Amino acid sequence: MKELFEPTNIKGVSLANRFVYSATWDGRADNEGFCTQKNIDALVERARGGVGLIITGMACVKADGRAAPWQLAVQSDEFVPGLAEMAQAIHNAQGKVVLQLAHGGCYAPSALTGHETVGPSANDTDKFPQCRELSLQEIDQVVEAFGKAAGRAKKAGFDGVQLHAAHGYLLSQFLSPFFNKRTDNYGGSIENRARILLEAFQAVRKEVGGEYPVFVKMNSEDFIEGGLTADEMLRVCVMLEKAGVDAIEMSGGTVYASGAFSCCRVGQDQDVYYKDTAVRYKEKIGVPLLLVGGIRSLEGSEEMVSVGLADYISISRPLIREPNLINRWRSGDTKPAACISCNGCFGVGIKGEGVHCIFEGQ
Repeated sequence: MKELFEPTNIKGVSLANRFVYSATWDGRADNEGFCTQKNIDALVERARGGVGLIITGMACVKADGRAAPWQLAVQSDEFVPGLAEMAQAIHNAQGKVVLQLAHGGCYAPSALTGHETVGPSANDTDKFPQCRELSLQEIDQVVEAFGKAAGRAKKAGFDGVQLHAAHGYLLSQFLSPFFNKRTDNYGGSIENRARILLEAFQAVRKEVGGEYPVFVKMNSEDFIEGGLTADEMLRVCVMLEKAGVDAIEMSGGTVYASGAFSCCRVGQDQDVYYKDTAVRYKEKIGVPLLLVGGIRSLEGSEEMVSVGLADYISISRPLIREPNLINRWRSGDTKPAACISCNGCFGVGIKGEGVHCIFEGQ
């Protein structure tokens, strides 16, 4: 347990332990995406609960990239003051916080954004939402938007940023041949499909400088026929390592696929979801790994870190169920997390009640 609770640092940011609150849409922003006191209170509660690093729910970098109602936004300077309040409140609670940057791509519905839905390729099938193919000029605008959003995060006082390239949102869509049917320099080979991610990373780095922590969240694989494979994911991670990424968080699945292989799997009868790919990652990539998915116990967390399969343990739904989980484990109460992975927390979020455990108080 000592290793889990020893101080570490990523790119000069000191972390009290190896537990991370993985980015989770919480449905608490206002209708325009401005940070509210409800957003702040929810994350401060996790900071006080003992987690070493908080990664916020995805903040959209462009107005046409909003994927969910009451989602945070960082698409213009007017959002900075509210985000600055969030960062300061978490720091006041002795926490550290990274802002996740995202674009929903074809999962940013026109009914929500007021803009045309776009993706790497046009889609007129029923496999995923219909969308229009982004032009080369629009790709440049997306890349620039990620850079500018990162600059706003730094101005607001966040300890770093994370580019969301997982779960079937825009950067993930480009990586995935399931979504990406382009025949230009942004489609075809994995090097081409990774181009927008690498360009967005470089735009972010140019904006925030070389000493500011920049993370990327990646799918281990998409778990859909014709999707991103583990082999391809590892090749992208090599590219990111060469580009200078500071940490990679490994997740998996997409919002397209429900059930056993979605990005929020239902049920407890599963081992650590992405262990096999984590083994392969650690064999060839030196960038610190944040591993999320299926880790529900202190014992399992210890094993992942002690055998070198992960540098940090990312947790989402168990910390929705028990914001004080890390403090509980540290105090000696080492019962597994109470979360049963039912996804009921997101159901109430979609109803506008904010993401919270439906079993709270029980």
